[in-house]
Amino acid sequence: MNRTGSLIALALLACAGAGVSWLVQDLSAPHIAAERKLIESRTLLDVLAADSYDNRPLEQPLPLAAPELSHSTLTGAYRATRGEQTVAVLLRSQATGYAGQIEWLIAIAPSGRLIGVKTLRQTETPALGGLIGDWPNVWLQTFTGKSLDAPDDAGWALKKDRGQFDQIAGATVTSRAAVNAVHDALRYFDGHRAALLGSAE
Repeated sequence: MNRTGSLIALALLACAGAGVSWLVQDLSAPHIAAERKLIESRTLLDVLAADSYDNRPLEQPLPLAAPELSHSTLTGAYRATRGEQTVAVLLRSQATGYAGQIEWLIAIAPSGRLIGVKTLRQTETPALGGLIGDWPNVWLQTFTGKSLDAPDDAGWALKKDRGQFDQIAGATVTSRAAVNAVHDALRYFDGHRAALLGSAE
């Protein structure tokens, strides 16, 4: 085979290899995208135990009525179910902290008790209010098990504001924003319980 024939054969092999690579990538892209979405969803939803629900809550958002609350704004609502049973309502909430908007995912059981709170996005001062972004978060875990009436309305405040919650050291504004946002979410849940839980509840 002469030099020209060798170059042509090499070019054909390169084209064939590129074509096979493109085909494999094209065929696997939807699977990769689905896996990535599932991983992102699990990361977002790790406020819930992985075996506590079997649907994909984030793919079925619930309508929000009057999402502008006293101290925060709801930007999303979702229902986590196991079988036909609702196990949690997830409210995505944002409020203004010390350095900007803070976003949380707040999980509430059908009974109205808090399952957990996770910070999704924040720009607070590192080593102070920025600690609210850690996961798991010891300070945010103090909300677990609380409800709209435990503590009572006055108790839903920082201790320095005559409430029942400690603050993150050196981060009063951040801590106050979190307490208010969680309290707002519980009040919203209480006022829209039937719609959030579904007609079967």
